[in-house]
Parts: sequence; structure tokens; C-alpha cells
Amino acid sequence: MKGTLISALALGMALALPASAQALLPGEKAADIPAIAGVISGDAQWDRAWSGPMTADGMVGSADGALLFAQEQSNSIRKLWPDGKEWVLYPYIAGAGAVSIDNEGRIFTVERTCTDPGLRLPDCSEATRVVQLAPERKVLASAFADGKTLGRLNDVAADGHGGAYYTQGGIYHVRADGSVHAVAEGGGLFTNGLVLSPDGKTLYVTNRGTVIAFDVGPDGTPTNRRDFATLDSEPQGGFGGDGLAVDADGRLYVTADAGLYVFDKAGKKLGIIPVPRRAITAAFSGPDKKTLYVGAMGAVTPDGTAWTTPEGVRNVAMTIYRVNTEATGFRK
Repeated sequence: MKGTLISALALGMALALPASAQALLPGEKAADIPAIAGVISGDAQWDRAWSGPMTADGMVGSADGALLFAQEQSNSIRKLWPDGKEWVLYPYIAGAGAVSIDNEGRIFTVERTCTDPGLRLPDCSEATRVVQLAPERKVLASAFADGKTLGRLNDVAADGHGGAYYTQGGIYHVRADGSVHAVAEGGGLFTNGLVLSPDGKTLYVTNRGTVIAFDVGPDGTPTNRRDFATLDSEPQGGFGGDGLAVDADGRLYVTADAGLYVFDKAGKKLGIIPVPRRAITAAFSGPDKKTLYVGAMGAVTPDGTAWTTPEGVRNVAMTIYRVNTEATGFRK
């Protein structure tokens, strides 16, 4: 779906106006941003950058200042420019779940194929896959060595060595040779987002109410699992942590029910940035990497009412918000 929230949904508002300066749309909540030293000013305001009746998940900033995000329902990786232009960058991604870029420009995604619960299929026989999209397109892995399939894949993070990490209940590593190795599984793990630190030496993974961390060896192998941070403001029974992002100074950003948590390199909580909707994914982008984008659940229809997923339809509406920051995103 092309265009900004305004052109796509014909709301008749100016996109230049920040979301907090506009009347709240159905499903949005007030999000007054507190100042966090070195991260964001107390005058910062969210701006609606994109919205549509399908997902915008597993996002990452690209070197040219645009934003890439995965859209499972349209089977594509999409590119959103700062001026609001948007198009399909990579089509024919079967159930695109997330996208990641390493410092060599290699781009990876996970293909969830027909495992979307919204499809309500009695059986899904098409294997899910970890795929390299650039510089050439190839399937990195679709099964373990014993033939067991990878399951419904969640997030992906390039390892910087030609392979990638992914989550699917546990945490797994697909090396450049296509071999799949378990990093951590079982033991009550409920993993979701994952990201490498700017120096590539630490892997962070959300696990409901906590963020766990691993040391990463020279070959990309993660070891020394430990608890890194606690999401102490999550509502009882909430989903907990979802997507992750890092800035150039190594601070960690975690999307969750309460908003966007910010932690320093030692795991100290610096604050929470509230978001107008439930945030699930985040990334820095823009020409100077000082724009923080957040993908959040929910959107409105062309007549201005809250989008409700019709019975039997797999689409899930989302809105992408953006805000100017004092922090600078990590440049790959």
C-alpha cells in the first residue's frame, strides 16, 4: 500500500503536523515525551509517517536514510523514504516477517510462508526460511541438520559474518554455510526481537519481561547468556518486550506495552518514551540517523474510524510513527 497515512487514508490532515499536535485518532493515546539526557528532548513530538491495513514489522534503517520494513500479508519488504514515498523493494517474500542489514550491505529476511495464524490453514506444508536478499538472493536455511523445519520464524538479525540470528521460541544461529545451531531454547524462553550491539560483541534478545544478552565471539557464536535488563513498568498480563534497536552510543531501545524503554550499555533504565499505540518494532534512520521510527499496532480507515480486522481476513493494520532524537542511530 503506497503513500503516507494522509494520502493512503484520506484524512485531510497535513503530515507535517506532529501526531501530538493533531487530534488523537481512534485507538491513539496521548504520548507526552519526557526528556532523556542525550536521547530525546522533552519538546519532541511523534509524527505519523505511514499507516495501512497490513503490518509494518521487523524494521531497519538503510544507509540512504530510508526505512525498510517487512509486510507479512503482502509478501514483501517495503521501503519508506523520509518524504513519505513508499514502494515494494523486494516482492515475492513468502510471509515476510523481518529484515536486517549488516555492515557489508548484506540484507536478510525470514519467510514465514503459510504459518500466519490469520490464514487459519489446517496444515502448512511449506517450510519457513531464512533468506539472504542482497547482494544475491538465496535461501540460507530452511531446516536443521536432522530435517526438522525451522517453525514459525519471528525476528532476524544479521551476524556480520554472512549469517544471521533468528528467534522462534528460542534463539538460533544460521551460519554463512547454512548450518543451523541452537543458541538457547526451552526453559520458559519466549523470545521475540533481537539486535547486535554497535561493536558486534553483544547480542540482545527480548524475553517477555526481561532482555537477555550474550557475548558474541569473533566467529559470531553467542555464549554466556545472562539477564541484561528488566521491563519493570509492564502491565500485569501484558505481552512484554518485542522489538529492539540500538544507537551509536550503545543504548538499547525496547518496544513494549508501556512504550519504548531506553537502557544504557550497563542495563540501567534511562526512561520510557511513550508511544501513541502499542509499539512492536523500532529503528533509527533518516539522512543523519537522528530519526527514531516505531511501528505500532492499529490504524484508522479512510472514514476515520478504527480499523477492525474483519472475520476471516488476515490483515492487521499498523501505523509507523517517527520522532527526532538527540541520539544518533548506529551507522552500518
